[in-house]
Amino acid sequence: MKYAIAFALALLPGLAVAQTHQTYAVLQQRAIKALSEQQVADLRAGRGMGLALPAELNGYPGPMHVLEHADALSLSDAQRQRTRAMIDEMRAEAVPVGERLIAQEAELERLFAGRQITAEKLRDVTEQIGSTQARLREAHLKYHLAMMTVLTSAQVDHYRNLRGYSSSPMPQHQQHRRH
Repeated sequence: MKYAIAFALALLPGLAVAQTHQTYAVLQQRAIKALSEQQVADLRAGRGMGLALPAELNGYPGPMHVLEHADALSLSDAQRQRTRAMIDEMRAEAVPVGERLIAQEAELERLFAGRQITAEKLRDVTEQIGSTQARLREAHLKYHLAMMTVLTSAQVDHYRNLRGYSSSPMPQHQQHRRH
């Protein structure tokens, strides 16, 4: 019995590798291997894809979610207008950056598929992709930061409750920025 358990445990890493290979094999059908169809659609629509989680989960509301809870937050007409404008601005900024990221990932795919990749090209393309990813993330994060100038402290607190987040207070040095 002891040997049977040891044998079964010894097989687990091999099974994990086999499952990983099966999972990756499915990805071969993608046009751009590194991006799912959903990710491409999200990038083209300017959706956040979790890029702003450090802001969202630390008390900086996202404009899309603020608008979803507009009635519960008792947003004024001016707050609603400013939030809609911020969403439009964010999309106008994020969509072209997302398109650039799609193109860069497609180029990386093309270089590997065509066996044209070199160490230098790899470094250049991945640096460009990293820079684009950083710009995309900033484009989403900065609108969470900007929401703090639109909402009152009470609205931010209520937003956190509506979203089901813990009610840990924001650090004192940051509270003065809200009105």
